[in-house]
Amino acid sequence: MNKRVLITGAAGFLGSHLCDRFIQEGYDVVGMDNLITGDLKNIEHLFKYKEFEFYHHDVSKFIHVPGPLDYILHFASPASPIDYLKIPIQTLKVGSLGVHNCLGLAMAKRARILIASTSEVYGDPLVHPQTEEYWGNVNPIGPRGVYDEAKRFQEAMTMAYHTYHGLETRIVRIFNTYGPRMRLNDGRVLPAFIGQALRGEDLTVFGDGSQTRSFCYVDDLIEGIYRLLLSDYPYPVNIGNPDEITILEFAEEIIKLTGTTQKIVFKPLPKDDPMQRRPDITKAKKILGWEPKVSRAEGLKITYEYFKSLPTEELYKQEHRDFKQYIRK
Repeated sequence: MNKRVLITGAAGFLGSHLCDRFIQEGYDVVGMDNLITGDLKNIEHLFKYKEFEFYHHDVSKFIHVPGPLDYILHFASPASPIDYLKIPIQTLKVGSLGVHNCLGLAMAKRARILIASTSEVYGDPLVHPQTEEYWGNVNPIGPRGVYDEAKRFQEAMTMAYHTYHGLETRIVRIFNTYGPRMRLNDGRVLPAFIGQALRGEDLTVFGDGSQTRSFCYVDDLIEGIYRLLLSDYPYPVNIGNPDEITILEFAEEIIKLTGTTQKIVFKPLPKDDPMQRRPDITKAKKILGWEPKVSRAEGLKITYEYFKSLPTEELYKQEHRDFKQYIRK
């Protein structure tokens, strides 16, 4: 029998790429998503496979999956500021109640579980580049705290299950990632810049553009996650591309890539926005034999072609998701 994996957040950007990878590797894949930020279009190509099944479910509520499970990958969570600032309580719940439910399911199924953490656990870092030993500089009551602290709690809960119950756990700290299936209107810098360029709008840089990010192409990230899941290492591992660039330089790259004639405009920096972000991937290299292979130029070209292929209405569509049904729940 094929090994069987549950992927929460399966209809999201990273979750859908993980579903693809595990199908390719010969697994039976159970996808789960409440579709609050995910989109069935990201996985509709998988419904033709008998190895794929989908549950429309909120992992913050009790999870039941019939049959055996070998692995669980917990990727359910809003992941961009535009989302988690609109649904802060649900963001906290999926990182607390959701991870608790997934860990309980892993115990019941005797499955190995990998949780998706984030470079946001480092906050606005005082150490650069960021190693896994750095504890972070996070404002727990700031607007970004609902995401940062949810992920920090998620790590603590996962390690508690590992140390107290002996559960097989893996923790990946994901740095900025890009590629096909990102939402144009999700508020993150790359789709924002490309969307503005395609619409002929000026590119918006927050602050003076001197803040840095390190962008990893999605295929590289998925490879790192896959290797970490199958490794024997239970502690957090940074997965990201250490090629650091300022936001202003990145905007200029997008202008060159897209050929837009629009200019760069500057707006005030959002509260608690990190000034530096670059992973130290020494552990990933040593433990997993992993490092990114896709250059930013190559990855951006693929991503730009994806966004250009979207219907025109997608390009001009405002955030359409109805979050009202999730309020006060």
